[in-house]
Amino acid sequence: MTGTVLVTGATGHLGANLVRRLLKDGDAVRVLLQPGASTEAVDGLDVERLVGDLRDPVAVARAVRDTTRVFHTGAIVSTVTGSPEHRQAIFDTNVMGTKYVLDAALEHRVDRVVVTGSFSAVGYDPRDPTQASDEEMPFDPFHSPTPYSTSKAAAEQQCWQAAARGLDVRVAVSCGIVGPNDFVPSRLGGVLCAFSEGRIAAYVPGGFPFVAARDIAEGHVLTMNKGRSGERYIFASEYRTMDELMGMFETVTGRKRPPIRLPRPMMSAIAQAIDPFVTRFVPPERHRLTPAAIHILGLERRANIEKAKRELGYQPTTVLAAVQDAYDWFCARGKIANPKRPQPSKPRAASTFSADGPSP
Repeated sequence: MTGTVLVTGATGHLGANLVRRLLKDGDAVRVLLQPGASTEAVDGLDVERLVGDLRDPVAVARAVRDTTRVFHTGAIVSTVTGSPEHRQAIFDTNVMGTKYVLDAALEHRVDRVVVTGSFSAVGYDPRDPTQASDEEMPFDPFHSPTPYSTSKAAAEQQCWQAAARGLDVRVAVSCGIVGPNDFVPSRLGGVLCAFSEGRIAAYVPGGFPFVAARDIAEGHVLTMNKGRSGERYIFASEYRTMDELMGMFETVTGRKRPPIRLPRPMMSAIAQAIDPFVTRFVPPERHRLTPAAIHILGLERRANIEKAKRELGYQPTTVLAAVQDAYDWFCARGKIANPKRPQPSKPRAASTFSADGPSP
């Protein structure tokens, strides 16, 4: 397909990797940048820049005009309940912003739209959360851990309404992203940097399906090129426990994992106790182990990616390779002070990891 491609959220972790993938493919890329936000993620790239807020339908329509395809990755990602103002910002950006993008795509006769979904907006069986969730599992708002999860489910409803009105729109569902071009950085990227500098004293057990940055960018391209309108596709690389992730961090950074492994009930109680203080005085984007994040890890959810494999030809890589890529990228940009291993050795295959870390 030809023509200009619009990417919203281009300065985020997913957006930055997707833009680079599209440029590598030879696409003409336009990006919509949030007013006042850092442009570091797109500096030096051959992209057309427009500045506008997703909450402004006029700015969104201007960005969509004269494009043939749209990748809508922009959103406020949060694991906190936050203040009423924070929750309103999540709704206005994630739900209404998606509506404005879809409305503009219909008005300007865009060929196709891919909207980024969240695994947190995919349902699961509360009686056994470890059963792998697929695209058909309905989202249960009564078990929603965060306003963000609810907002992403509501954003998907906007997609299906637009599809019913004739728009070719598909949803690419992302799990926890690991990898390079993490300019903000993301929560997991921040944990990796802190781990690399020995600034993490403890961690909490649990698990989650993670996706390599290259895999989720590939997944978006596959969804655009091969997906079906009105459908969603889940993309993950591997399910990994926090113990396994700490083992990968050890292998890649050359440092030991934190000495304390706190039981989830204890960590949850601590997080609940300090949450009012954190919510009041710490910006939401700097929150790490929030009560919701601990709850999500404790569910130990799995992702069923067979639909993406079968219909799109998706072939995931490994989380270990993604951790290595992220570490190398942070080191190259000077984001890790005094790395213990400036030139990490090539890691072993992810399959060599057990719950206790790397095996012989």
